[in-house]
Amino acid sequence: MDLKKIEKFIDNQNVSFIASLDDEGYPNIKAMLKPRKHNGLKEFYFSTNTSSMRVHQFKNNPHASIYFYHKGLFKYVGVMLKGTMEVLTDQETKNMLWQKGDNIFYKKGVTDPDYCVLKFTSTSGRYYCDFKTEDFAIK
Repeated sequence: MDLKKIEKFIDNQNVSFIASLDDEGYPNIKAMLKPRKHNGLKEFYFSTNTSSMRVHQFKNNPHASIYFYHKGLFKYVGVMLKGTMEVLTDQETKNMLWQKGDNIFYKKGVTDPDYCVLKFTSTSGRYYCDFKTEDFAIK
């Protein structure tokens, strides 16, 4: 499995999906913009509202997955990563992810208490392409 190929594929996607577990143990999936930052296939960073349902769910149960896909005319490619999600509210991390225009969503700017960062750390993945799937580990 060419993990660099998977990383490049993820870089080219504009949308990602994150999955959390609700209080009853059911998966909840949400479309989000692509991660703001990532370190290989190991760590991914997303920005979101501290007051969101997902933040509550990840605080209660950090098990998570993220998914990326591309549907072409004749080809479908998908990558699912499994791992854990942390809710980060420290100012250094918030500063790292802050982008111009974010104040549209967070009126008090980078120090807004309703602005936080989700850090996903993957442990394994599954790649799908051309009717074949392949599992892989993340080290």
